[in-house]
Amino acid sequence: MRSITSRTVAALAAVLVVLATLLGSGGTAAAAPAPTSVQELPKVLRVGTEGVYPPFSYHQGNKLTGYDVEFMEALGRKAGVRIQFVEVPWDSMFAALSSGRIDVVANQVTKNPEREGLYDLSTPYIETTGVVVVAEDDDSVKKLSDIKGKRAGQNLTSNWAQTAKANGAQVVGVDSMDKAIQNLRQGSVDVVVNDKLAVRNFLATTDNPGVKIVAETDDKSESVLAARKNSGYVPALNKGINELKADGTSQRLYDKYFNPKAEPITDWKMIRENAWPMAWAAIKVTIPLTIISFVIGLIIALGVAIARMSTNPLAFLPARLFISIFRGIPVLVLLLLIYFGLPQFGWKLAPFTAAVIGFSLNVAGYGAEIIRAAIQSVPRGQWEAARTIGMDHRTTLRRVIIPQAARTAVPPLSNTLIDLVKSTSLASAILVVELLRQAQIAAAPTFKFFTLYSLAALYYWLISVVLSFFQARIEKRVSRFVA
Repeated sequence: MRSITSRTVAALAAVLVVLATLLGSGGTAAAAPAPTSVQELPKVLRVGTEGVYPPFSYHQGNKLTGYDVEFMEALGRKAGVRIQFVEVPWDSMFAALSSGRIDVVANQVTKNPEREGLYDLSTPYIETTGVVVVAEDDDSVKKLSDIKGKRAGQNLTSNWAQTAKANGAQVVGVDSMDKAIQNLRQGSVDVVVNDKLAVRNFLATTDNPGVKIVAETDDKSESVLAARKNSGYVPALNKGINELKADGTSQRLYDKYFNPKAEPITDWKMIRENAWPMAWAAIKVTIPLTIISFVIGLIIALGVAIARMSTNPLAFLPARLFISIFRGIPVLVLLLLIYFGLPQFGWKLAPFTAAVIGFSLNVAGYGAEIIRAAIQSVPRGQWEAARTIGMDHRTTLRRVIIPQAARTAVPPLSNTLIDLVKSTSLASAILVVELLRQAQIAAAPTFKFFTLYSLAALYYWLISVVLSFFQARIEKRVSRFVA
């Protein structure tokens, strides 16, 4: 094949710019020095919270509520600032804080020496203790020391995970307390160590919970607000906490959320309340994220595929490296690198934008090889025939080769597209509230996972059916180029 044209070189250069950006030029950027003086809170205080940890942070319908949520709203009124909640999975919470995505964490952060060394911590705003939870038919655990050798379902970065590990348990990582309890009910783990108030709320608001409290931990847990080190926010946060304690707001919220009454909810009510919010999340986020990422990824893939087939080592070697990297890196790791890693180099991207970049590069890595194989499947005689009638390399690609290659490329590219629809569920790790995340939010307070996850599965299936219909139409259309 002839050497690549100037347009191909330009396309390859654009690809290399994207690659160089992600690799961050190989150096270590010096972090800007953090302020050390006392500072007022920003006018809009971005507060990180899970949204799936009742009764502290959860959803009632579309509304975010809970003890931590109302406490921060009250603190914001005291301080004269607007509170903007950012829902973040717990295991990504401190990465979001360190990268500047949020200003403060309000999600039952337990005070300990390690966190004191890494972050600014406020005075405690609530005190509780931990409890050991087992299946209701399990009589093997009666005290904390009995969990030695047991499998404990815990958030890996939580204080309760450290408590379980210190007492000899084998820690099994889970994303949130609701998933830990579900794993316990299914027998995937043996015990769960978690906040007493959260577990009591679960027992009081769930029919047939299937688990029981058998012991309390020895330590008292002091929950604090966390900010970046040397942020200067602690004096203002402490002032607000003390005022809320003094005027009775803290006690009022405590009585509201920690003396719950059971309010059973049926499966049909869950479906009625969440069918549209989940559908809207698919329409507003999942589908646009899929389409935009696929189109951009396909454009990059075409340039990389052409460069990959070139005889010029300055073209095919970088193209092979590009394919190797973006097929070899798991898409979730790629998303986390872009969203949480690039801010260290001064590049802050919105969650949706970061997701588009990550998914586009992943699609390009796989799509480039699909396109290359499709082009090479066209008989070489087609190139020769085009040359005999005076077509140049670029015109031959555009008018002869690519139309014929499209018939071969459409089925595997369609599979890539359908797989991308399902992969968008990973975007919740970088704060994108898509279809699956909306289902998780709705399921957390009620533990009706099967109902809502089945509804999410139905939506994904319907999207895939529609895409398969269009795939068949496109295949029929491109087949006209082949005898």
